Amino acid sequence: MTTRTRLRLRDERAAPLHTAVMAALDDIKAVNVRVLDVRGLTDIADTMVIASGNSDRHVRSIAERVVEKAKAAGFRPLGTEGARDGEWVLVDLHDIVVHVMLPRVREFYGLESLWDGGPAVSVVAAPAVSRGSARRRTSR
Repeated sequence: MTTRTRLRLRDERAAPLHTAVMAALDDIKAVNVRVLDVRGLTDIADTMVIASGNSDRHVRSIAERVVEKAKAAGFRPLGTEGARDGEWVLVDLHDIVVHVMLPRVREFYGLESLWDGGPAVSVVAAPAVSRGSARRRTSR
């Protein structure tokens, strides 16, 4: 049995994809964004981006925006999983895998602790939305 090696993007070609992903997360106000360099830990991706959304609709919207921005930058996603339920959506962009989750799902699975063996990657995270600033709907 032979193992195929995955073709990797060069750093100069991967930078626009990383920029597009981070712009999409910032545009739609993803919360608690964490970027993990997993090059020495796995062959499935070079970078994992983990972010949270405030609701299932927000999680789906974040993932959709990531796909839109990646396509606009010239990168076609390999696939998207979990968009129907919206609790955890995974977007596979070849060398970058984006996980968008509800906070309770993120806490339960603890992907950061699973993949945290790589070097830290600096990222400017989007500010968290305070609960007091959101509109509350009252029944009449």
